[in-house]
Amino acid sequence: MSVQVSQAVLDHGGAGAAIERWTLSSGQIEVSVLSLGATLHTVRVPDRTGALAQVLLCSERLQEILGPARHYGATVGRYANRIADSRITLDGEEHKLLPTGHGVTLHGGPEGFADRLWTGEPVTEGERAGVRLRLHSPDGDQGFPGALDVEVSYLLDPSGELAIEYRAVTTRPTVINLTNHAYVNLAGEGRGDVLDHLLTLEADHFTPTDERQIPTGEYQSVAGTPFDFRTARPIGEQLYEEHPQLAIAGGYDHNWVLRSPSKDSRPVRAALLEDPFTGRRLEVLTTEPGIQVYTANSFAGAVTGPSRTAYGPYAGVALETQHHPDSPHHPDFPSTELRPGEEFRSVTLLRFSC
Repeated sequence: MSVQVSQAVLDHGGAGAAIERWTLSSGQIEVSVLSLGATLHTVRVPDRTGALAQVLLCSERLQEILGPARHYGATVGRYANRIADSRITLDGEEHKLLPTGHGVTLHGGPEGFADRLWTGEPVTEGERAGVRLRLHSPDGDQGFPGALDVEVSYLLDPSGELAIEYRAVTTRPTVINLTNHAYVNLAGEGRGDVLDHLLTLEADHFTPTDERQIPTGEYQSVAGTPFDFRTARPIGEQLYEEHPQLAIAGGYDHNWVLRSPSKDSRPVRAALLEDPFTGRRLEVLTTEPGIQVYTANSFAGAVTGPSRTAYGPYAGVALETQHHPDSPHHPDFPSTELRPGEEFRSVTLLRFSC
């Protein structure tokens, strides 16, 4: 079955522009993408009985899309996750970044890539079809050096595999760390929490953090801790245990170090998420060295989904493939530097099944 791509326009209200909505359908899965934030907005997939459900947390209300839901499914950058002290040093030169609070720069700054209107166009590559979105980030954007040209492509194949492919080039040495910030609930958005979902992570270590959720630089073994998801177990099984790392984040909001890094730019499995009640499964493969798992600990009903349900804590889980947080301050972490003449490339595959 071929992949169908269609386009519509969603009014941007008082912002003086328009948000485009792109819909990709393979017959097995239907995906929508917004040009605002290069956002993976919805994913509809069947359960074991064939019943379809929308499995991403989202909002159809512009005031929420532009406000408390601004990171839901968005492409976050120029640097996903946290950078300590809102500064980086490259080639001996310090660059001060715009802070987002608590002594850090989070997700690229107060006006990161999630807040931008990207330019989209349909694209076909063999049996895959989808949308490619582009953004120009000028030199000094949010304090980051170098003019950056970025592409994010969402490509669906006839089997229902969704590829998210990132590319970027720069005019000056800079740092880059891009990810997608979708929240998943395989039971369907608004249908309870994800604490009974089974999670498997291909990781023997995670990066513990300080009180600001900045990595200490250590790779800590998951053995004997609530962070051990080497075999499938419910997300909520040890969520409430007394552990200093869980206390800092109010749950899981940590980066796991993948045990088998990608070779030859081929994605490797990072995570498997399963809902035992509907039978839906999501396998995540990536070329990135880490994955941030965030269990929506701080959700407090500020966003209402299409189900007319306000999202509370643990309403979904984000599985953010990425380089490690605060890598510019940790030389032992995989480098996030990008220099003129180089091309940043990253691929994440989402395989839904039941």
